[in-house]
Amino acid sequence: MEDLCVPAGPGAPRGLRIPAGELVEQFSHASGPGGQGVNTADSRVQLSLDLATTTALTEPQRERVLSRLATRLNGTVLTISAAEHRSQHRNRRAARERLAGLLREALIPPVTRRATRPTRGSQQRRLEGKRQRALTKQQRRRPGRDSL
Repeated sequence: MEDLCVPAGPGAPRGLRIPAGELVEQFSHASGPGGQGVNTADSRVQLSLDLATTTALTEPQRERVLSRLATRLNGTVLTISAAEHRSQHRNRRAARERLAGLLREALIPPVTRRATRPTRGSQQRRLEGKRQRALTKQQRRRPGRDSL
């Protein structure tokens, strides 16, 4: 097994390299396609990574990943299962790609909204619209005594 490379992106400008020794793979029978070999081949792959102990993440990255993926974790271990292919090799590749994608998404820093002021033109258009609406409503009123 080789190291897992997570491509560079927001939150990880140089990407990540997860050492192969930190990844744990388990194999089991997969349901689904496989013909006669479905009951004999261990083609389903479970790929696990302990996010609390991995050396690939810095402390701020670790905190962000742990908080973002909290619903998918068992303790601090992230486990990915892949059983959509008939071959163990393709399932291993799919699990590794899925793990890399999850980590890349979780590392993206949250987008914070910067407050902006409305432009002068938009303020004037808004006030003009209010004046027009008030005039329309005023013209719908029943004439009062002072207009007789």
